[in-house]
Amino acid sequence: MLKAFQYRLYPSKAQSEALLEMLETCRRLYNRSLAERRDAYEREGKSLNYYDQANTLREQRMQNQYLARVNYSATQDVLRRLDKAFQAFFRRVKAGEKPGYPRFKVKGRYDSVTFPAYGNGCRLKDGRLYFQHVGRVKLKLHRPLEGRIKTVTVRRKADGWYASFVCEVEAVPLPPSDKMCGVDLGLESFAVTSDGEFFPAAKYLRKAARNLKRLQRQVSRREKGSNRRKKAVHRLAKAHLHIANQRKDTAHKVARSLVNRYGLIAVEDLKVGNMLKNHRLAGSISDAGWNLFVNILKAKAAEAGRQVVEVDPRNTSQACSGCGRIVPKPLSERWHTCPACGTSLHRDVNAAINILRRAAA
Repeated sequence: MLKAFQYRLYPSKAQSEALLEMLETCRRLYNRSLAERRDAYEREGKSLNYYDQANTLREQRMQNQYLARVNYSATQDVLRRLDKAFQAFFRRVKAGEKPGYPRFKVKGRYDSVTFPAYGNGCRLKDGRLYFQHVGRVKLKLHRPLEGRIKTVTVRRKADGWYASFVCEVEAVPLPPSDKMCGVDLGLESFAVTSDGEFFPAAKYLRKAARNLKRLQRQVSRREKGSNRRKKAVHRLAKAHLHIANQRKDTAHKVARSLVNRYGLIAVEDLKVGNMLKNHRLAGSISDAGWNLFVNILKAKAAEAGRQVVEVDPRNTSQACSGCGRIVPKPLSERWHTCPACGTSLHRDVNAAINILRRAAA
């Protein structure tokens, strides 16, 4: 299985400038290739693919000194990234969804470069990470790497530079467990299990709303293109990154707690994209990060030899876990009481029990 390890980079000023130049060169290559595809279709009705464009890379590198300073495999990955964007576009068109044609990347919005073959333009040696035409960059190895390194991605974030290693590792299963639980994801509580365990909702975005509003005002008041505006934008981006890291930390801790104890974990197959159309709840749903949690839960379960089952979410909150009767309740009603069988318990615990039963069935 594949597992990612992320480490903080500490480049010198010259190395930072070289990394920025590499990002900018890849951004320009992406935009040129996108324009080439668009023009070929509009003028000749011809659709270019990855191989059509990759065959011209060597010639471009001979004519472009900046492109020649970027690792050849990394430039190929830029074209693969564009090809994936077009494949996703065609898939959405066929599915009748909103197409979302691939867009040009403006300056500052292209933040990562991937080296698809470890050792080709990028390698780890003596506690430093070497990049071709950049040099040996200091990094903080806060935990040891595992398995065999497959790819390396250098990424720019609001608080600095990071390197992500994707490694091929062997799964280490946890001792078998016959325990099972259903998990109901919600807004009042982040997650509630069928055993009656409540994980509170942190609501990081709501707690930081006042500070974000202040930082956003600072950005709006600065003159466009000025250094003061750039600094204000940077502060706002760091605040949003901090919230995202907090949300990810909570998801990891809750997922780890569940995976360590249960052999089978049942969750709802939520269509979060559709739920976000409810503008009254969209902010709270986004803040909860349900998709993030489920993806992390699946990854940890696969590594530990556990099973995650997604079930149909329809009527899990309305159906009685005692007799199966549908008991309509508004979202504001947090307690389930069945007039038929007398079952009385918290609404979310009732839903979690129904989720587990559907998974077991």
